[in-house]
Amino acid sequence: MAPLETVSDQFTVFPIRMPSVPSYPCTAIHEVRVRRNAPKVPTATDSRSLFLKNIPGDSTEPHFRAVFTSLVGAGRFESIAFEDDARAALAVDPAQALKVASFARKRKRGDVEEEAADVKEQLTHLPETWTRRLHRSSSTAIALFADEKSVQLVLKAVAKLHKSKKYPTWGEDLADTVPPLGASWISSHLQLCRADKFAVQKAVHDFFNAFNQKEKEAAEMAKRLRNEPDNDGFVTVTRGGRAAPASRNEAEEARQKMIDKQTKKKSEMKDFYRFQLRERRKAEQAALRRRFEEDKKKVMLMREKRGKFKPET
Repeated sequence: MAPLETVSDQFTVFPIRMPSVPSYPCTAIHEVRVRRNAPKVPTATDSRSLFLKNIPGDSTEPHFRAVFTSLVGAGRFESIAFEDDARAALAVDPAQALKVASFARKRKRGDVEEEAADVKEQLTHLPETWTRRLHRSSSTAIALFADEKSVQLVLKAVAKLHKSKKYPTWGEDLADTVPPLGASWISSHLQLCRADKFAVQKAVHDFFNAFNQKEKEAAEMAKRLRNEPDNDGFVTVTRGGRAAPASRNEAEEARQKMIDKQTKKKSEMKDFYRFQLRERRKAEQAALRRRFEEDKKKVMLMREKRGKFKPET
């Protein structure tokens, strides 16, 4: 095993000891890449989360809870989100909602409303057919910790592993029961594939109820925005036609925005081509020469006047 090192992209190698199994009766070292979480779109939990790459294929939350507990003690690790976690059943909004999504402003919802929405979303999911999901090779995950200090402690503990050689063992001291793999896993899958008819029917009904609710909200939003001009001064004509023209003030504001946009576009296109840039530079040089010659003549006239001046005695 090579000594611990820092790899490219600011990732640190986090070695984990994989125990032997009947099919491979030897221990192995699995290297997980870890660094601070820095997504393109920042979130409120970035400072207390770590980005993991190349996680084991049989990873679960109890596995990582046991691993981080062995490093920094209990109470530091909070949760983990895997790359290939099941997406929401309504990940894509209805077509009509997408048409007006660009005009809508995001509104914050309370915690109660968010919890109610999560419950409704869970009801739209069909029953699971796997007791435990496996991850594809080189999958990623985001581990969330209690605070930023916990993240620092984990990174320091990972950096010290190459000296102590006491790598955490995968699947050791699990606090929660993890469904086994192998033949029992396949057998459970075959049984779960024969889902209860009423459970499936209820999930389908909940899905279409949520879908119809989104369609209704999209139609109401389109009705509210029917007479509001956009940034270019155009009024969106939706199904059912316009009920009334836009107000005069809104039309004037939209017209002024359009004029400002055209003026900005013309200024940006002024030196778009290379020959335009050359001509502008030539004109500036010619103007500098002309002013220089004028200043030179003024200086000569001043010198001549100074030579002819005779003070009275």
